[in-house]
Amino acid sequence: MFNILLQLLDDGRLTDSQGRTVDFKNTVVIMTSNIGSPLLLENKQGDIDEETRKQVFDQLRAHFRPEFLNRIDDIVLFKPLSMNEVKGIVEKFARELSARLADRHIELVLTEAAKQYIAEAGFDPVYGARPLKRFMQKQIETPLAKELIAGRVKDYSTVTVDAENGRLVIRPSA
Repeated sequence: MFNILLQLLDDGRLTDSQGRTVDFKNTVVIMTSNIGSPLLLENKQGDIDEETRKQVFDQLRAHFRPEFLNRIDDIVLFKPLSMNEVKGIVEKFARELSARLADRHIELVLTEAAKQYIAEAGFDPVYGARPLKRFMQKQIETPLAKELIAGRVKDYSTVTVDAENGRLVIRPSA
């Protein structure tokens, strides 16, 4: 894999075994890694101090070959997400689901308790926001789809998602 990335970063193009070439000269390549994330998660203030930055870059140098790192224009360290930022991501995913329900004129409402529960139960600081989406699919989308199929959620209705007794509850309007 690294040889392919080296070819792409060095030459700005890739050539397959049949001689076909893809031009990447006007392409921005964004790569992500969790290397050093435990160090970044240790800092609860959200700032990245110089010592932490040095330790993360030491881990990068230990993991990647110098010829690979030399071809990267910039390396950006991201601070861990705050709970408010996680709740914002929950709201974004909820808006996306609402947009899919709009053709049936179904309004989706998440209570503050539901947003907080999803943010706490579905977020993993090590893996970022990806588990949130899977959590919402499993805890909201799948049960809601079953309610739609069973006819308990009707078109032109409102569905409220709330958190009660350590779980999410989906309530269609009467």
